[in-house]
Amino acid sequence: MKFKATLEFTDVKAIAAAAVAEAVQNNWAVTIAIVDDGGHLLHLQRLDGAPPVSSHIAPAKAHTAALGQRESKVYEDVINGGRMSFLSAPAIAGMLEGGVPIMKDGQCIGAVGVSGVKSNEDAQIARAGIAALGL
Repeated sequence: MKFKATLEFTDVKAIAAAAVAEAVQNNWAVTIAIVDDGGHLLHLQRLDGAPPVSSHIAPAKAHTAALGQRESKVYEDVINGGRMSFLSAPAIAGMLEGGVPIMKDGQCIGAVGVSGVKSNEDAQIARAGIAALGL
């Protein structure tokens, strides 16, 4: 039997604080979502001025990154590369850059999804949050 790490409440708080700090430092109004390895929402924070739709997009990006165990940008690239049929893939809707998995010892333990600014900036915020764990 294998054992793997899981996100605890203190981890989620640390990720959220670091992601918020990155967004605020850059004056980016975003929504930040943190999910567990099954894509279940653990934290959602919509910063002042973030578009309302971002509160739907950020969790979808996080969910996609957690279930796929890879950045959501991978799916965006597949679709942009011409494989339009991938849009019908079940259970994943956030196929835009900005969802980043949280990996520890080769295992996905969750993900962070961000929405509200340019997709590469969303991913930057997600990575800054994850970096707070020091993995």
